[in-house]
Amino acid sequence: MPLYTKHLPKWKRDEIEEIKRHATGVKLVGLVDVEGIPAIQLQQIRRSLHGRALLKMTRNTLIDHAFTEMGGSISEIRKHIAGQSALLFTDENPFALYKMLEKTKTKMAAKPGQTAPYDIVVEKGPTSFKPGPIVGTLQQVGIPAMIEASKVKIRETKVVLRKGEVINKKMAEVLALLDVKPMDVGLVLQAAYYDHMLFTPEMLAIDEQVYLDRIALAASQAFNLSMNLAIPTRQTIEPLLSLATMQARQVAVSAAVYERGVIDAIIAKAGRESLALKSMMKEN
Repeated sequence: MPLYTKHLPKWKRDEIEEIKRHATGVKLVGLVDVEGIPAIQLQQIRRSLHGRALLKMTRNTLIDHAFTEMGGSISEIRKHIAGQSALLFTDENPFALYKMLEKTKTKMAAKPGQTAPYDIVVEKGPTSFKPGPIVGTLQQVGIPAMIEASKVKIRETKVVLRKGEVINKKMAEVLALLDVKPMDVGLVLQAAYYDHMLFTPEMLAIDEQVYLDRIALAASQAFNLSMNLAIPTRQTIEPLLSLATMQARQVAVSAAVYERGVIDAIIAKAGRESLALKSMMKEN
């Protein structure tokens, strides 16, 4: 036992041992940030993960102690501890885990001090507000508003915050009034350890349709290349034979090779040529 954890209180030592026991009993250990998640939503998330993953809330320092003691490549997960970290233990693969965590997120109103996760846009058009101080409130944060048909109307679509800008109190209040909920609240994956490898969110946030499209394009290009180079494969052998048959027939017809399979085509070709010649003679 490392010296710096040797004299920890018993409850902390028990917590560290529990983390280590869970970590060695599953295929994947995930580190997630739970900061800012309301207690009710956290309970809902636990229920949604039931049977697929175990969410363990504990202190960052104890997570650090546990993985330091475990050592090896899994200890690298310590570098991603930030905010209010918690642990996820599961047998899912990291890509499935990432998708699962994305589904736990819900839209919530912004709070003062938070940063815009993307460009926040307020669309033009009528609102449900009656004429009053709301017009001035909207204009104070740069949203052009006017009165029309006894309702407050936003005159033009407006980007009220750029990605990364801090949301002040006034802006948070206005967004809440307009029912704009820009914040994704849920478990945020910080890192996942699986099969002796550490995965970060950037590695897991893939667009499946883009990859499927790329695979389909690669398959199409490989098929065309095989056809052009006459490389027989399980996928190309039938179309190659069909193409070869068609080309052989065309050569036989052009060269007037009297074979059973092409005699009709040769006679038909001769007929067309005689008609064309007859037509030319009449014209002359």
